[in-house]
Amino acid sequence: MTTNDMLIRLRYALDIKNAEMVEIFKLGGIELTTKEVLAMLKKEEEEQLECSLPTFNAFLNGFIIFKRGPREGKADSGSVVEVEESANNLLLKKVKIALSLTSEDMLDIMEEARVSITKGELGAVLRKVGHRNYKECGDRYARNFLKGLTYKYKE
Repeated sequence: MTTNDMLIRLRYALDIKNAEMVEIFKLGGIELTTKEVLAMLKKEEEEQLECSLPTFNAFLNGFIIFKRGPREGKADSGSVVEVEESANNLLLKKVKIALSLTSEDMLDIMEEARVSITKGELGAVLRKVGHRNYKECGDRYARNFLKGLTYKYKE
């Protein structure tokens, strides 16, 4: 699953408007126009602007700020940094933070999508890269997490 696909599915699941998308990118440190954001959200068959991993990470960081507000006592640098994690792991971690989800909430969301995952498996994908129990999140879990979010927030 590409970062563009994840962006499209997350936007649909949480009903994020075009103006909000632009604002979220701005909060994450990237200035994009509405036209550029819409180019990222086009279907694959169409002329699509690629959403790189650092851009996707900036969007997720902006999404956390958009949902929870800026961190107190810390000035966000707003700079785009290279990430070493997979996009799937970033998606799960940062959406969990942005929506203030507990591990139980995430298990329920996966259950909504009819996917069985243990608490240990979930903990492994939420760990920091380099931790001995870190596990890279597969497309199946990320796709079903987004599907479960859609079920939860579209009802």
